[in-house]
Parts: sequence; C-alpha cells; structure tokens
Amino acid sequence: MDSRPTSLLPSPATLDLDKGKSHCGNSVVVFDPSVLQKQPKIPEAFIWPRCERPHQPEELEVPVVDLKGFLEGDAASTSRTAAAIRGACASHGFFQVMNHKVDAAALHDALRVAEEFFELPLSTKLRARRRPGSTWGYVGAHADRFASMLPWKETLSFAYDYSGNRDGVVDYITSKLGEEFQPMGYHARYLTALLIVSTESCMTTCDRVETCMQEGAPKELSLSIMELLGISLGMGRDYYRDFFEDGSSIMRCNNYPPCQEPDLTLGTGPHSDPTALTILHQDQVAGLQVFAEGKWWSVSPIAGALVINIGDTFMALTNGRYKSCLHRAVVNRDRRRRSLAFFVCPQADKVVRPAKELLVGRDGGVPRKYPDFTWAELLEFTQSHYRTDASTLQNFTHRTGMNKDASQMEVS
Repeated sequence: MDSRPTSLLPSPATLDLDKGKSHCGNSVVVFDPSVLQKQPKIPEAFIWPRCERPHQPEELEVPVVDLKGFLEGDAASTSRTAAAIRGACASHGFFQVMNHKVDAAALHDALRVAEEFFELPLSTKLRARRRPGSTWGYVGAHADRFASMLPWKETLSFAYDYSGNRDGVVDYITSKLGEEFQPMGYHARYLTALLIVSTESCMTTCDRVETCMQEGAPKELSLSIMELLGISLGMGRDYYRDFFEDGSSIMRCNNYPPCQEPDLTLGTGPHSDPTALTILHQDQVAGLQVFAEGKWWSVSPIAGALVINIGDTFMALTNGRYKSCLHRAVVNRDRRRRSLAFFVCPQADKVVRPAKELLVGRDGGVPRKYPDFTWAELLEFTQSHYRTDASTLQNFTHRTGMNKDASQMEVS
C-alpha cells in the first residue's frame, strides 16, 4: 500500500530538481511519441508520485473579461474590467479575455504551423534542440535536464525582442533545420507576433504584421493587459506598460501527445510561471488545471478566449497583492493537445521591486515580501538550479541569500 502523503500541493521533496538532472550520470530518456505510444506502458521516468497524479476535479468558474470596452476607450467598461481582474488576481491569478482582437483564423494557422514542426521526425527536431542555459529550441519531456517525473510533452521555444529584431526566429530555424525550413521560420515569427499585435486588420500575412509593427500602429495585447493591471492596482495605465515596454519575451509551442496511461503522468507538473505574465492560446482539448481554494480545478477551453495568468515576477512587483497562478496540464488517452504560450518578461537587467504606493497599508508601511532582483537572475536560477514549482520565488530568495533584510529595502 502506498503510504505517501495525499496532499494535492506539490511537496518540496518531490520537486527537488537537484536530484533529478539528467547530466548527473543517469541515462537520458528520449521522448519520441511515435515510438512511446506503441508501448503498452509508459517508461518509469514519466510516472509521477501518487499524491501528484491527476484526477477529475470540478470545473472552475474562471472570470471571462471582455476587452471590447477597454480597447474602445469606454471608461465605465474599463472600470468594470479592472475590478474583475482585481478579484481574480488577488485570489488565484488567473482569468480569460474575450474580444482581444487577435484573429481566430490566424491563431488556428499558428497552431497548424506548430503541429507541422512536431510531426517532423525526431532526428530533425533534435537539430533544433535547446542548448544548456538557453530559452531557444526544442525539448522533449525536459529529459535534457531531469531524469524523473518527466512531463509527457514536447516544446519549441524562441524569444521575441520588442526592439523589432525581425529575422531572429527565421535565422534560428534555418540555421538548425536547413534553408528548406525558411517558410516555417517565417510562420514561427508570425505566430509570435500574433500575441503582441492585436489589430484584426493587420492579421492577414507576415508582411502586413511586420509593417504594422514597424509603423507602431497596432496596440500590443500584452501591454494592453499591463495597462489594465495598472488600473486595477490604482497605479494608472502607464506604470506597468512603461516597465515592460522594452522587455524581451518568450513564445513556447506545446505538444501533448496521447498517452496510454494518462492517470500515471502529467503533461506539465504543478508550477507557477517565473515570468511576469502568460498569454495562452489552446486548442479545444481540455487539460489545463488551476489550484485555487485549496484544491485543483479543471479549466475547459472557451472558443475565442485567451488564457491569462500572473507569474512570479509580477507577484513580486505587487509585493504579493496579486497571486502567481499555480497550474498544471494533464494528458489523455485518445487526443493530442496543443497550446501556444507567450511569456511576458521585463528587460533582463531591469530591477524588479514594488512601487511605494503598494507598500502603504491601513496602519502604515507594509513589509517587503521579496527583495530586489533582476529577471536575468531569476531566469538563471530556474534554468540552472531549480525546477519551477509552487515555491520557486521563495526558494530563489532563500537560496541566493537575497532574503536578508528584505523588509528594510528602500523602494525608489
């Protein structure tokens, strides 16, 4: 009989990454869905502890925020939208947005482009594999870093530079896969632009998207949400927009193949994103789960909606007022699930600290929960030392010794 604890919260013991890195001498698992799906059982490396395994939770009533009034400049609608976001972010850090002006057909095409990549032979995909310490490239089940509790998924990630580097993604794809994959590179750059540009008239071709971005005409979806977050916190619409305007963000394409034993594994383990904000587009296959009110809840896809969740960096920027969303993904026996995740990050060397206005309470000053840090420092920690989980930010603070006198640090 299994005597392990049944708590639904991820435990530090099961998520201690320093014990599971594949470079420590253990054999590396190769994630090849075309081979693995033909086996009667999944490899042991993909089996999660019993207390971590998925179950059938209740459905979470997620706030669905309509952006139409805000994008059209309606003050009353903006106030209602900000209030809805405030309630969601103070509770679990998760909501969805409708009428975001990202064209549905274009998002469909973006998923198709990602699917074309994941259907390539493994030997071809591995030519684009991620190098140690990099956020670019292909990864199968994170087997390049860990040897146990592997997620049943594969990913392709690349960065987006807000300064307008147009050909970085194209150059990366063609240099790794060959010139014959240049069209895929252009599509990859295009799908990255989709979650930044939010003007429907600019969502027709790559050239039109680039033209719009160069001219500065479109409203950027991620920064529009930052405006709403600023309004909801009483900081004004420009505070967080200005902070993230020169950021460099990450696009990740996720592929969750069917799994013959879905009750034993996870597509993505419980974690909070270390980034500031995540914009997620998913297909209509369920699999996303959110931890709230002491238990796991399922979140069914809503046609036309984009999922938004708060990450650790933004939680630190608000001194914990807004919660970093703890979430995971499950897989199923019969259907593949795909998603596109756009991670919003500040500039690498920008100091993350809460504004003075957020450190004033009813009875005076509010103690600092997190010390100053840069996004580059937190990213390096998650890439080199620690697997992201429910306690990443706290462990980052403790391990780097940055927790000393954090409450006494001044805010400029």
